[in-house]
Amino acid sequence: MSNPLAEDARRILVHPPDLLPSQVEAGAGEEEDPNPAPRGPSETGEARKLGTLVDVSQALAGHLSLQGGLSAMLLILARRCSVLRGAVALLDDQSGGLQIRASVGLPHDRNGVQYGSGEEKLREVARTGESMVVVRTGSPEHTFVAAPILLHRRCIGTLAVEVQYRAERHVDRLLKFLRVVASLISQAVRIHRLLEIERQKLVTENAQLRQELQQSNPLFNLVGASGPMRQLAESVLRVAATNTTVLIRGESGTGKELVAQAIHYHSPRAKKPFIKVNCAALPETLVESELFGYERGAFTGAFQKKKGRFELANGGTLFLDEIGELSPATQVKLLRVLQEREFERVGGTESVQVDVRVIAATNRDLEQALANSSFREDLYYRLNVFPIFIPPLRARKADVLPLADHFTEKYARAHGKSIQRISTPAIDLLSSYYWPGNVRELENTIERAVLMADGQVIHGHHLPPTLQTADATGTVVSTSLDGAVGAFERSLIEDALKTAQGNRSRAARLLGTTQRVISYKIRKYGIDPARLKS
Repeated sequence: MSNPLAEDARRILVHPPDLLPSQVEAGAGEEEDPNPAPRGPSETGEARKLGTLVDVSQALAGHLSLQGGLSAMLLILARRCSVLRGAVALLDDQSGGLQIRASVGLPHDRNGVQYGSGEEKLREVARTGESMVVVRTGSPEHTFVAAPILLHRRCIGTLAVEVQYRAERHVDRLLKFLRVVASLISQAVRIHRLLEIERQKLVTENAQLRQELQQSNPLFNLVGASGPMRQLAESVLRVAATNTTVLIRGESGTGKELVAQAIHYHSPRAKKPFIKVNCAALPETLVESELFGYERGAFTGAFQKKKGRFELANGGTLFLDEIGELSPATQVKLLRVLQEREFERVGGTESVQVDVRVIAATNRDLEQALANSSFREDLYYRLNVFPIFIPPLRARKADVLPLADHFTEKYARAHGKSIQRISTPAIDLLSSYYWPGNVRELENTIERAVLMADGQVIHGHHLPPTLQTADATGTVVSTSLDGAVGAFERSLIEDALKTAQGNRSRAARLLGTTQRVISYKIRKYGIDPARLKS
């Protein structure tokens, strides 16, 4: 079955309509050849028609917006085909009404394009899906020609033009030409609708990914239901809504960075940058330039200005891990930023102002660093506005199994394993281990066990040897009984006091004893609760 639209296009190219006045020649604006080569009577018209269709097609395809392509197409018709007035009207998907999307030769007002008396004709063509020709209309006399824009055999709009009335004009050829142009418009509409669907799909997927990312960072990663973890979560949620500087204390591997992320993603700055800096991983000569940036020519190799981490975190949060490793000179500059919210780049003299929330973390004994003058006292008090202490894993043994289950699910999914559970003997080994490396060591242990497991269960022999013998774990008796018990008791009391922010009554409740016993043990072991308030 032949395509009527393609047949119309073929006839138009063979018998071009009289679209151009006699004084408008093809390639207007170009210098006319004084000695033109002889050509047939229809050759010039066919070339004009083909050139016009090519220009229309390129105009529709060459604009990112549909309205821009339609406007460019109408301008081509006005220039190449002597169109006095023209418009493209499309049906609105939501309201179902006809809206003029582009026009030429028509006035504009704040309510959009107005087509005047031609609007009713546009609606009629869109309603019936049939072409319309009014040969003599208005004064001076014009010829009105409108063609429906069909997509999937459904009328989605109207293409209409007005040209000056001339008795010798072949209106039927003009109408067939407009039908071809209308088909090009319908394809442009189809493509732009597909692009809009893809754009909306990408926007939706982006929103979902953002939501998943936000859910993967905050308290969802702080696994555990023990008393210390509940208190930790309460502190995180309490301080997150503020701009207060936070100092996170805890042993290596306890998850200080996760706590910092939880604070950031629960704060009003959640959509702003979260910039991390490991102060211990940077050489002392580079710490200052990494934090504050540098100007061009500040030192050898500084070929252009570079922003530091403070500038990159502007409006968001800067996480300074291992803050206790900063040199005294850098501590001075950091203190000024915390106080004045401004600094100078390395090699610069201009002050740079920033709006940054600082979250610091350390596993060092800062109080001891104060005593030996390796850490500035004024910086310590500036950072220690809202201290959060993360208890070691051995002080919250109730969280070992939930964490093990969490890591098992995580790495089984990552490595394509179908691990369902951890066997009871393996759970006993995990629960009895001291975990000197804290949560990081537990995570590495579970990942290894997932890789070692062949079936759906993690057994004891899948765990590292360090969990299976007293000699390897360091739990073998190497001192007197009284000494080992005393060291363990002191450690428990210090951990409880840190969790209770130095409060003896709360520490006693955590250990299931009385405040009187705790006070006695504090005096016995020479513990200073004031230094454990962080």
